[in-house]
Amino acid sequence: MSYLETAKDFYRNAALTPEKGLCCTTSPVWSLPELRVPPRMLEMNYGCGTTVHPRDLTGQPSVVYVGVGGGLELLQFAYFCRRPGAVVGIEPVAEMREAVRANLAEAARLNPWFHVESVSIREGDALRLPVDDGSIGVAAQNCLFNIFEAPELRQALAEMHRVLRPQGRLVLSDPVAPHALPEHLTRDERLRAMCLSGALTYERYVELLVGTGFGTIEVRARRPYRVLDPRRYGVEQAILLESVEVAAIKDPVPADGPCVFTGRTAIYTGETEHFDDRAGHVLTRDLPLAVCDKTAARLSALGRPDLLVTGPTWFYDGGGCC
Repeated sequence: MSYLETAKDFYRNAALTPEKGLCCTTSPVWSLPELRVPPRMLEMNYGCGTTVHPRDLTGQPSVVYVGVGGGLELLQFAYFCRRPGAVVGIEPVAEMREAVRANLAEAARLNPWFHVESVSIREGDALRLPVDDGSIGVAAQNCLFNIFEAPELRQALAEMHRVLRPQGRLVLSDPVAPHALPEHLTRDERLRAMCLSGALTYERYVELLVGTGFGTIEVRARRPYRVLDPRRYGVEQAILLESVEVAAIKDPVPADGPCVFTGRTAIYTGETEHFDDRAGHVLTRDLPLAVCDKTAARLSALGRPDLLVTGPTWFYDGGGCC
């Protein structure tokens, strides 16, 4: 049996018998006005973060979400995009499609504003999205892509890039590892399906996104996820996995490299009101400016005592230099 078939069996069982925290860390559900989440939907929240950010959803864009789980994020997306067919959920496992339809029907009973017609559930997978080119404003996946091995991961990213319109956003939440994981873990099909052994390093994760053609990368969160301890996982030292939440924007990669925002800030404190770095960035005295890693490196290299550049906070919420 291939690792993809193992993953399908794993989530087929998860659909038939929900188990809280079965694979990923179940995140607390948002408290939003007039949003009630069915208990079964919450039990089936198998993500490692969130992909639903209100600032991505202005104008009620079309959304595609791959790997539907219990439907929690489909419901959250529909909360912001209230029109028929606004949200498309793609799922290869029939039992999961059936479960999420039942969960959405219950959500419609609990939430007068929600209509099941807002969400379309389609059979398909991340490697062949049943979605037209350039038709989507926001594409999302939560704790799915780490299951894939390299060839499938590149194909899945290319598919997301294909369906997005220009300036569209790919929003992801996945585990990352501090270094390459041992082969005895990465080859364990069940651990991979459980989102424990397929994690890439953060650097490789960003490299693949840029290589797919995403010119701007926003790191919105990075936090502890799981520990692979020596007793249970046969490693020499405990390995801390982190979950990372990223938005990759479909714009051309600049000639001097991508704009990767990791929460770095530049602050000018000089004698004049403004500082112009002659590279497209003007800093107003005493006002922090969010800068991408590329700009941060350029400003740091100037060696100016009146220019402070902070390190990554792994939290970025817009308003940056690019």
